[in-house]
Amino acid sequence: MNSTQNSSENTIAVLPFVNMSSSEDNEFFSDGITEEIINALAKIDGLKVTSRTSAFHFKGKNIPIPEIGETLKVSTILEGSVRLAGNAMRITAQLIDSANDFHFWSETWDRKLDNIFEVQDEISLLIADRLREHFGHFEIQDHLIENKSGNIEAYKLFLKGRQKFNQWNPEDVKASMKYYQQALEIEPRHAESLVGLADAYSFLATITAIPYEEGWGKCEELILQALKINNKLPAAYYLLANLSFFTKCSYQEAFEYGSKALKLNQNHVESQQFMSLLYVLAGKHTQARKHLNNALSIDPLSQETQFYSGYIEYMTGHYDEALKQFNACLEVNPMNIPVHAVKTLCLLKLKHYDEAINYFDALPSEVVVIGEKAGTQALGYAFKKDKVNAEKSERILNDLAKSDDGFTADSYRFVLAGAMGRNEEAFEWVEEAMKKKSALLLLRYSDPLVNVLKQDDRYPKFHQKLFPDHLFEPEENKTEKKALLDEVATAEYKSKLIQHIETESPHLDPNLTLRSLATQIDLTANQLSWLLNSGFGKNFNEFINHKRVEEFKKSAQKPENANLTIIAIAFDCGFNSKTVFNTCFKKETGFTPKQFLKQLTVN
Repeated sequence: MNSTQNSSENTIAVLPFVNMSSSEDNEFFSDGITEEIINALAKIDGLKVTSRTSAFHFKGKNIPIPEIGETLKVSTILEGSVRLAGNAMRITAQLIDSANDFHFWSETWDRKLDNIFEVQDEISLLIADRLREHFGHFEIQDHLIENKSGNIEAYKLFLKGRQKFNQWNPEDVKASMKYYQQALEIEPRHAESLVGLADAYSFLATITAIPYEEGWGKCEELILQALKINNKLPAAYYLLANLSFFTKCSYQEAFEYGSKALKLNQNHVESQQFMSLLYVLAGKHTQARKHLNNALSIDPLSQETQFYSGYIEYMTGHYDEALKQFNACLEVNPMNIPVHAVKTLCLLKLKHYDEAINYFDALPSEVVVIGEKAGTQALGYAFKKDKVNAEKSERILNDLAKSDDGFTADSYRFVLAGAMGRNEEAFEWVEEAMKKKSALLLLRYSDPLVNVLKQDDRYPKFHQKLFPDHLFEPEENKTEKKALLDEVATAEYKSKLIQHIETESPHLDPNLTLRSLATQIDLTANQLSWLLNSGFGKNFNEFINHKRVEEFKKSAQKPENANLTIIAIAFDCGFNSKTVFNTCFKKETGFTPKQFLKQLTVN
């Protein structure tokens, strides 16, 4: 297989653009530019783009490019800078081959701040073009960034809100809401601010900083407003998926919204994570790992992705590996509540009963969910066959389950009944939970702790109701992308391209691009990219640089060029970089240019 067809090479990380402005207060703007480019490139199907979380891990750190590339498993790095001065801005960007640490493209834009949206689109499209020339075929839309707001002040407020939200703590999230609200006062139809505000409400509701139903209700209201303005926002569908799962106990709706988000953007890491969760709950382990691997490739340094990785290991019975993953997460963040919750389940499956029973006593009170603690202790004592403490713990669990916020404790009543073989009690709980639309039913029903329950004939019947089979379309039923040219047109344009190269020598122009060559032979850039990849097995750079190398081999032997240096001849043949020339020549011939010319002399 040609290297251009190896999708693992179609990977890029956009490092945080450096704030070169005189004021540190403009940091939000350089961060915002970075995120916009990440989001724009992430829309391109066939291009794997490292998420913000992992890319921003390297902000302000002096780490060699090859090391960053290896850590993120990307072939290309984009870095740049932003300088603001009044209404003027200068943006620079460079594409770097991460393995060899050489810049193969750079550009500078001097523009007015009023044109920020057009500039972001221009930059993203140009970067996408250069990546396609370097990697091989993928289709690029006419625009990657839409004008989010005609008002610069509203846009700045949105960026400040997003910067605060990304700190992921209650204080900063509340601060982000003020910025989003101010942006919406100026620009009421700014869909991204509506989504940002919705995300903030869902975050605060999830950690119970505000009433659960109130927060998710406000989230739904804002998301529906945003989708009326722009129905192509993957983050909005991701939030609807969470809302359907956690407030409506609707697995089907959650699955459909999550799938919609990924159809819009395969690089939306939160949706990849969430789909891995949905698949593993339904017992579809292969698909769960596929989405998890996608998430890991997009966001390898994210603690959230690492948590999902541990959770998938737990749900698939690899308890030692899961425990190792959870411990690694807690080394980074000892206050990670979801990790503590699932780690105790893992300890129970590994028969570390005493450790599980005493686990929450050693933690700070702010990370202890009382229902989790009571449920873990009830299970631990039951597994130990400590009858006295088991009965005492179960009474505590039952009392907690009756309280207003006792849904966590209540879900452990099902786990306890299922684990202890009290099937009638367990299925009564399931029927009641389905009536109440208890979201935790979806999480608990497939838990390894109730494996005994899965032998009951009633289990698969309820499983089908909760996780309908019709949602899981076999991979082979998914249609492949249509060819951009039919067989006749492909043959015609292959001949036309070869003739054009022979008669017009466009490859001698160092500024030749895929788009300009496409125009010369009356194709779109997408069509020419497809033609080169499918018809010649090469990307644009390989195709054109092959012609340039052949031109060099002929030119170097001409007597009139005897006094020219090797690099001068190379530049005459269309190359504009000594590094690119040497690399291409060695790849094409197996020799360095000097070795090749010396061989000619000897012969």
